[in-house]
Amino acid sequence: MALLSSASPPIITLRSRFHLRNPNPNSLNSRLHSSALQRRAQRFRFRSQFAGVAASNICEQETLTLDRGSLIVKEYFTEAELLAAVRLRIRTFYEFNQETFNVEDHRRFLTEREYEALKDRVCGMRIGFKRVTCINATLPLSPVLVSASDLCSLCKFSDDGENRVVVGTLDLNQCLSLTDELTGKKPQGTGPDLKRAYLSNVCVAKELQRNGLGYALIAKSKEVAREWGITDLYVHVAVDNDAAQKLYEKSGFVYENEEPAWQARFLSRPRRYLLWTHLKQTNL
Repeated sequence: MALLSSASPPIITLRSRFHLRNPNPNSLNSRLHSSALQRRAQRFRFRSQFAGVAASNICEQETLTLDRGSLIVKEYFTEAELLAAVRLRIRTFYEFNQETFNVEDHRRFLTEREYEALKDRVCGMRIGFKRVTCINATLPLSPVLVSASDLCSLCKFSDDGENRVVVGTLDLNQCLSLTDELTGKKPQGTGPDLKRAYLSNVCVAKELQRNGLGYALIAKSKEVAREWGITDLYVHVAVDNDAAQKLYEKSGFVYENEEPAWQARFLSRPRRYLLWTHLKQTNL
């Protein structure tokens, strides 16, 4: 998922979403359209069955053991924590060749640019965003984490005198749409009572993948979204990111739409699926 800078109907399964009755089911165009939709849904559904193969390529290095008793998943509280979250995103979404001249200057530039953009969004200074928050998974600095020296040096912050490390992060955006992304269809309508939100910048430190951190972050984001009155939650995912698709499917998301190939080529990125889930409101 790319960085964002200066990204109540019943829940319907993938199969049923693509077997909706066509007004003229006997026409050739209707049959071809229905067949194409069924193939897309099947491709998304069966892709997740083989996600473990792709995930194994992502996590070839040794995975650290997660101490769940010391894990905290919550909205950010300080600017220092916000900066640590941005550093994790830059570390995750960009590849840096350490032999390249001025690589640290480039990393610093990207970090500062995204940090300022994120601060603007969470402070309500970006037009088009009604409300934005950053949700982080953090662990205390410990001998286990110290072995991941790069992660600790980049993503460490102080929380009430305790040194902690951001190991997972995402943004929850209450808005009609995200820039250069597919727009969700639910719920209908705009204005001050907008009940649609998007997840963006979802990432977990590579040293701690396969520990349930992504699932925990999404669960927390759903909790916060319900508090905001959100009924429909969306996320974009690259069509070749099998591990992420498996995570979102496990979290209750289903296929709604996909980016056309020409748009992906124009934006120089892999095509994306738009996934959706309905949030049942509870008495909080």
